[in-house]
Amino acid sequence: MSSAPPAARPIEFRNATLGATIAVLRETEPARLADALHTMLGGMPDFFNGEAAVLDFSAVATPPSRIDWAGLTSLLRRYRLQPVGVRNLPPELAATARQAGLALLDEAELRERQGGSPPPPQAAPAPQPASPEPPPSYPVGTLFIDKPLRSGQQVYARGGDLVLLGGVSNGSEVIADGSIHCYGPLRGRALAGAQGDPTARILSTNFGPELVSIAGVYRTFEQGISAGVAGRGALVRLTEIGNEQKLRIEALQLD
Repeated sequence: MSSAPPAARPIEFRNATLGATIAVLRETEPARLADALHTMLGGMPDFFNGEAAVLDFSAVATPPSRIDWAGLTSLLRRYRLQPVGVRNLPPELAATARQAGLALLDEAELRERQGGSPPPPQAAPAPQPASPEPPPSYPVGTLFIDKPLRSGQQVYARGGDLVLLGGVSNGSEVIADGSIHCYGPLRGRALAGAQGDPTARILSTNFGPELVSIAGVYRTFEQGISAGVAGRGALVRLTEIGNEQKLRIEALQLD
């Protein structure tokens, strides 16, 4: 379990709309990152499932003179992440990143990947049609999943809560920017508050996951789950003890 405050973590993972995981680095030394990943992910070498990863260097306080790209990419592949590119990298390190096979992705390139290539330049400004009336905005709703999730399946409720009516099998993964409500067996990995919301919750009527996370604070259960909540109703929430954030798991009274 990771108990350090978010600002102190050498590495954080965030979802992105371009189909890749964003790895926000505060350290670049592979040895230090290895210790942090082991603590955060419980030493699970197959935590990820082969997702592409973009390395974001915007949070590195003091840019290094060099980066051990081979060690860094090898470390991430150990957790089944596939580094494909970098962003916010100091220009003097760009050449070595390219040599390591990593693409340089700045904010403009990321927007192009999400919204398509920009139109070619025109010799003269063309008359612009009147802008259409913007569509009405609605609050992001809750995502309902009626069927059980099988091993290897993943569901992400972007911008809202996730409600699972059929349960979650071992080897599957459920992610929500809000809270997760599971009204069947919760056996896979459950990550709530994926964009950093510390008020998110995980609720299950039959608690037995491999891993739970709220706002990036993880807890794994290699040593088993407490008898007070195993197979029973449980609530997972994030609490602060001094300057530390920890996950608290409480039994739910469902009768």
